[in-house]
Amino acid sequence: MGRITCYLETQASWVIPDGEGHYQVYSSTQHPTETQVILARILGVSSNQVVVTCLRMGGGFGGKESQANPYAAIAAIAAHKTGRPVRVRLKRNHDMTLTGKRHGFLGQYKVGFTQDGKITALEVNLYADGGWSLDLSPPVLMRAMMHVDNAYYIPHVKVQGLIVNTNKVSNTAFRGFGGPQGMIVIEEIVDRVARALDLPPEVVRERNFYHGSGETNTTHYGQELYDNRLDRVWNEAKANANFAERQAAIAAFNHAHPNQKRGLAITPVKFGISFNKTTYNQAGALILVYTDGSIQLNHGGTEMGQGLHTKMLQVASRALGVNLSRFRMMSTSTDKVPNTSATAASSGSDLNGQAVKDACETIKARLAPVAAKMLNLDTSEDLVFEADWIFCKTYPRDRIPFEEVVKQAYDARISLSATGYYRTPHIYWDPITGKGRPFYYFAYGAAVSEVEVDGFTGTFKLRQVDVVHDVGESLNPLVDQGQIEGAFVQGMGWLTMEELVWDAQGRLRTDAPSTYKIPTISEIPAHFSVQLLTRAAQDGVIYGSKAVGEPPFMLAMSVREAIRAAVAAFGKTDAVPLAAPATPEAILWAIEQVREASTQSTPMPDPQLSVL
Repeated sequence: MGRITCYLETQASWVIPDGEGHYQVYSSTQHPTETQVILARILGVSSNQVVVTCLRMGGGFGGKESQANPYAAIAAIAAHKTGRPVRVRLKRNHDMTLTGKRHGFLGQYKVGFTQDGKITALEVNLYADGGWSLDLSPPVLMRAMMHVDNAYYIPHVKVQGLIVNTNKVSNTAFRGFGGPQGMIVIEEIVDRVARALDLPPEVVRERNFYHGSGETNTTHYGQELYDNRLDRVWNEAKANANFAERQAAIAAFNHAHPNQKRGLAITPVKFGISFNKTTYNQAGALILVYTDGSIQLNHGGTEMGQGLHTKMLQVASRALGVNLSRFRMMSTSTDKVPNTSATAASSGSDLNGQAVKDACETIKARLAPVAAKMLNLDTSEDLVFEADWIFCKTYPRDRIPFEEVVKQAYDARISLSATGYYRTPHIYWDPITGKGRPFYYFAYGAAVSEVEVDGFTGTFKLRQVDVVHDVGESLNPLVDQGQIEGAFVQGMGWLTMEELVWDAQGRLRTDAPSTYKIPTISEIPAHFSVQLLTRAAQDGVIYGSKAVGEPPFMLAMSVREAIRAAVAAFGKTDAVPLAAPATPEAILWAIEQVREASTQSTPMPDPQLSVL
């Protein structure tokens, strides 16, 4: 299922020529370096003559990873021709019409399974609607192919992916980057296996989880899940939601209400964290300390409302042992941190956080000998930087302010600026064999959703959601909770209401909020519980934290499966063919098919899923 990114701020760029062949560019872009490279190429100049700055974005969700570049290029050409500053900003309907969408997918499969619901073999063909050009379609398709297993160990898997050239806009990155399309296919398969065997879907899911070690804990592309937390998030989500008790209550409700049915479902998430392209798993930072003790913080990530700058300030504050008030967060700019990767793949905090920490540790290493001398210590090994003070941990009463050490370092002609750098270790990928360790680690989650479906209108109401999600040792629990809630609601919109419609002339008719339905506050359940997995610090990442941007998006699969459970309660059948998105029309059609199948013998529908 294609979907419009619907960021609040439309595509926008402002290009200012200086009359000497140089260009200052302000762009709403998730990838300033790529925008810099594209503009330099178009203008026929070297990259050092173009500075791209991203102040902040009013949302991105992947839609500004590559597709900010054409509009920045238009502004740059006009600025070059006229010698005047030029701004390009799309109107909402133009943005929705012109920019790429999430790739629509078609999944066709053959599956083998045992009588107890264990999936033994799977052959899947994934077809991605690329639009008129490739854009990011190859890595999107590759991530879909890597995530077609979701949380399930399948001994024999064959996955083939194809990109389809269509007469549409060039489809692009969108939160999840192909992962959701691959994962919804396996969830469809698991549910059909469960209903064919007359087993509860959650039981079939549990029986197919990755587990143990070795082969049963290794993906179809050869990466072992050393940090497998599926059982933990699954069991905690079921316990928090009182899953078994509510199943009984829902069965009683459905028996008493012929035209309204409730459904309850739990689904897991396993999502790999790192860029598919190994090269992009690197980041830089720049720290500037001034003689009054104030600090400028630069890093290569872009802020789009996800709280990245907040987390980077926290990392720098913790690493340097100073208060947040000392910092000024600078706008992301290619003249401060060059050759940056896109802020995407949920890796913004992981990569940039490590780079910021590296720069801070360099500054600390330079200040420590100065502080030791001021404290009359023989060595700086036992120094503590904490709350704007520097002291020896064995003599904490004897301490000096951070800014005094900075002044002394300047007098001693010691550099007070430092770059930081990080590259993700232990990842590799062989594109020929389709094997390797493409992800540094996995993020896990589970969600329980309950819905009520109206048999007359096909509308549904989301009654309750209980989420347990693994974010490691959270850098900022409030930011992470907001990301989980927002991702879940956005995923629910993708799967239940956001439908693209073109007319016979190929014009997009859903080109405004009046015709393209996205979730609103009325779709949020009164009970929406989000619990961060406790005792979950992750080794080898910034302060034990884990990525949070994309993985929770797939938690919303539980909403679609809950709708399917409610639809199934209208009759008796061995399959519930439910379209995606599950709009009221699609739900009504599914109810009609279930009722019809209950009165006659109806063969299972063809094994394919269209995710438009």
